[in-house]
Amino acid sequence: MSKRANLPPTFPALVQAYFGEYLTQQRALSPQTVAAYRDGFVLFLEFAEERLGKAPAAMALADVTPELIMAFLDHLERHRHNSVRSRNARLAALRSFLKFAGHRDVASLQVIERALGVPVKRFERPMFGYLTRDEMLAVIGESGESWLSQRDHALFLLMYNTGARVSEVIGVKVGDVVLDASAACVHLHGKGRKQRSVPLWRSTVKVLRAWLHVNPQFDGTSPLLPNRDGKGMTRSNVAKRLSLAVSAAAVQYPRLMQQRVSPHTIRHTTAMHLLQAGVDISVIALWLGHESPVTTHHYVEADLAMKERALAKLHEPDAKIQRYRAPDSLLDFLKSL
Repeated sequence: MSKRANLPPTFPALVQAYFGEYLTQQRALSPQTVAAYRDGFVLFLEFAEERLGKAPAAMALADVTPELIMAFLDHLERHRHNSVRSRNARLAALRSFLKFAGHRDVASLQVIERALGVPVKRFERPMFGYLTRDEMLAVIGESGESWLSQRDHALFLLMYNTGARVSEVIGVKVGDVVLDASAACVHLHGKGRKQRSVPLWRSTVKVLRAWLHVNPQFDGTSPLLPNRDGKGMTRSNVAKRLSLAVSAAAVQYPRLMQQRVSPHTIRHTTAMHLLQAGVDISVIALWLGHESPVTTHHYVEADLAMKERALAKLHEPDAKIQRYRAPDSLLDFLKSL
């Protein structure tokens, strides 16, 4: 066996194996996730080249020091104005690569362990907004006579019914919708290729049937809620249509103009209304497609009304607590012992 065969893999070879084999074949991650990891790595390598004066192909694992990683993360926040959440996502991609490299290059374990010691930055999670039931119904509005009005009405009603992410809603095909009265549901294709089925209200079924009736040209592979060209809507397209609907609803509910209502706000609204209706937190997690119920618990933290009900069960500090007074017969019994 040649000495070359015993040499550890080079840094470029590790990167190629990580993206070409590990992420795509062994972990079978979605193209979107792989692309996000790739973008983070490109940013890191460009920063390292400028910082170290080395081309990416000339780098070694020993160059990936905690100091370099920390400088890169600081660069993301200060110069690229990334949020802490984005900064942590870039760090997660680097950590994933380093753990992979540790299995391929055992000789560099000490270097890798030092680099893995870079901590995730903690941040204060902002309180998310959600709409009241009346506000949400005003945003959904009525189905008008125009094609756009009917589509938007179906779009916002489906989003509220399902609590789906905007990416899931714009990805729904006609064939994903089951409108049978006994088992009406929509099949959503979520993050990480996960799929789930969400039941539909009778009102949603009625609206979708009417929508398909005026669009007989749709087949099973057609987007359920397309743009004017018949193609799937984009995120920005949904956000713009929602902004128009919110402005119209704000005439009746002025508070809407003080809120930032995004497509994700509708998802929060669905979750909060399910919670306030007494639906179990684990069921809501399944409904929303959360990988962990811990994510869903943030809705419990945000529900002020639930907190107020819990507080009402406690005695206020200045309230007089009634002392228990035993009946005479009980006192007589105790004294006779």
